[in-house]
Amino acid sequence: MSTDKNRATAAAILPLVGGPDNIGSIAHCMTRLRIALHDRSLVDGEALRALPAVLGVVEDETYQIVLGPGTVARVTPEFEALVEEGRSSRTARTPVTAEELADRGAALKQAQKARNSTPVKLFLRRIANVFVPLIPALIGCGIIAGLNGVLLNTGWLPAVVPALAAIASGFMSLIAVFVGYNTAKEFGGTPVLGGAVAAIIVFPGVAKIDAFGQHLSPGQGGVLGALAAAFLAVHVERLCRRWVPEAVDALVTPTLTVLVSGLVTIYGLMFLAGEVATAIGSAATWLLSAGGAFAGLVLGGLFLPLVMLGLHQALIPIHTTLIEQTGHTALLPILAMAGAGQVGAALAVYCRLPRNRSLRTTIKSALPAGFLGVGEPLIYGVSLPLGRPFVTACVGGAAGGAFVGLFNQLGVAFGSTAIGPSGWALFPLLDGESGAGVTIAVYAGGLAVGYLVGFAATWFFGFTRQMLTDLNTDPQPVADAAPTADAGKEPAMT
Repeated sequence: MSTDKNRATAAAILPLVGGPDNIGSIAHCMTRLRIALHDRSLVDGEALRALPAVLGVVEDETYQIVLGPGTVARVTPEFEALVEEGRSSRTARTPVTAEELADRGAALKQAQKARNSTPVKLFLRRIANVFVPLIPALIGCGIIAGLNGVLLNTGWLPAVVPALAAIASGFMSLIAVFVGYNTAKEFGGTPVLGGAVAAIIVFPGVAKIDAFGQHLSPGQGGVLGALAAAFLAVHVERLCRRWVPEAVDALVTPTLTVLVSGLVTIYGLMFLAGEVATAIGSAATWLLSAGGAFAGLVLGGLFLPLVMLGLHQALIPIHTTLIEQTGHTALLPILAMAGAGQVGAALAVYCRLPRNRSLRTTIKSALPAGFLGVGEPLIYGVSLPLGRPFVTACVGGAAGGAFVGLFNQLGVAFGSTAIGPSGWALFPLLDGESGAGVTIAVYAGGLAVGYLVGFAATWFFGFTRQMLTDLNTDPQPVADAAPTADAGKEPAMT
């Protein structure tokens, strides 16, 4: 039954984005279906946003349809299947005309020009794409690690504790290999060669190597070293493919790729990446211990704009490095306060517009996801279209971030053992030296501050008088209401 529902959602989306022939590529992240389109003028954005399963739309280098976590992973395969079926059916019926090919070529050229105009942004997204597939394993292992900590502290099931420790730590001990594999895959190399080079970093035997007077240790450089090593391997492989004769390519290219990249990794990248990773850890610790409330205010206040731009995923390598070093990332609980400000702002909008049933329905459907840390439905369905509530939501996030940052400065330092969840979903992943009770209390206090300040800021400053006049109306009058001369008309924004 769920498969039919997901296929129905995909079938409803496909014609609204121009049909199978308008699709260039298909991908998805944790919440969004990402589509490269040949011609965006064929998209019916208004009808697309009206679909019950669609929580929002983001028009960026790729056309991004917000479906929410879990849903997007199920709808995407159905969407891909429908696109393939549509293309096969069209090929069987009619050939593609020269005019259609010319139009596609012009659209692709324009899309390529847009991509090339923002190289830094594109590169950051590709780096994020390396880490996004690792998030489910990070979440699962992080929760198991938290459960194991509870059993260890309480003395329950002592025979199970070593097994849970192995399950929780196994992935993290080899995460560099997965990063190397994904890096090579993302940048166009052979994935297993990227993994092979990155595996050098975690191999215990590197402890016997001295590189220019520096004693190496297994894991030195971590995920950053794996990222750099695999990126280098991609370029070495490309050079080999270009110059090595085809007759010996299968033997020579893999050998040279692993050998050259491996030597550079051992005698350079491991040390350099290790220094960078150490600097990141030291900077994060100093920022929260010295900057405290101010650092939390800035981080919590600016995170929503990063989410809006899709650039928040560029922080994943930093979170992963901190988890590698300390077992948790202290930045994530502070950044999660942005979602609390968003929830508070949405609740204020709900209360300030009692007559706008359409918008209130959207808020009610998106709030559960918002409490669990998925802010995109509220961002793209509520606060961002309204304008001012988006700013006041950032104010709420800044207040919550300042609260958590202040306690970090006072010595109550804690973080998340995994990345991905936030909001209430982050409670099982919290870890700190002050004990579970204090850690949970401070995080819950930060959420409460974010909710309250986001609500108050939106209530008092989120609307102009004209906005209230335009928005506090019912765009869908009840069926038995008496018809008026204005029936059928809608307000300027709902």
